[in-house]
Amino acid sequence: MIREFETYHGAVLSRLIHGGVPVQIRTYPSTDNASYIVNDSVGMYIKYSSKRMTPWNFSFQKRHQNELQEMKDRFGSVFLVLVCGDDGLVTLSFEELKSILDEQHEEVEWISVSRRPREKYKVTGSDGKLNHKIGENEFPKKILSALPIKSEKKLWGIFQTKDKNSA
Repeated sequence: MIREFETYHGAVLSRLIHGGVPVQIRTYPSTDNASYIVNDSVGMYIKYSSKRMTPWNFSFQKRHQNELQEMKDRFGSVFLVLVCGDDGLVTLSFEELKSILDEQHEEVEWISVSRRPREKYKVTGSDGKLNHKIGENEFPKKILSALPIKSEKKLWGIFQTKDKNSA
């Protein structure tokens, strides 16, 4: 039997693998099955909402935020990927995350993601809202851009090629 989280995490991992840059993904030691390490250098934490329509709501227990902070301290770069049903993926850098869920980790906090058709995602949280919207095409670019590679120019060439072919 395929568990629900496997379906949603699979969408994230598949897009990351097919992002045009070789990646190695392994699990991060956690009790929640939500954390991964990309190329031994970048943390990734996945949350999903199985709700079909906007808005998508995500709850964060204190231990979730503590784990994100731990990954940030260990790797320097960590990203939160929010799977919004079958609509799309929202990727937040740690800095973006901290603008909506601050350093005070309450027992339970929340993030809400919404969007109108063909628009970018609006993201709000218990402690504020992002002052910009997030495009679905930011995944996997944000994560892949944080990976140590030999030539950043080569990486952006891959993204440009992919973007042209997908149009």
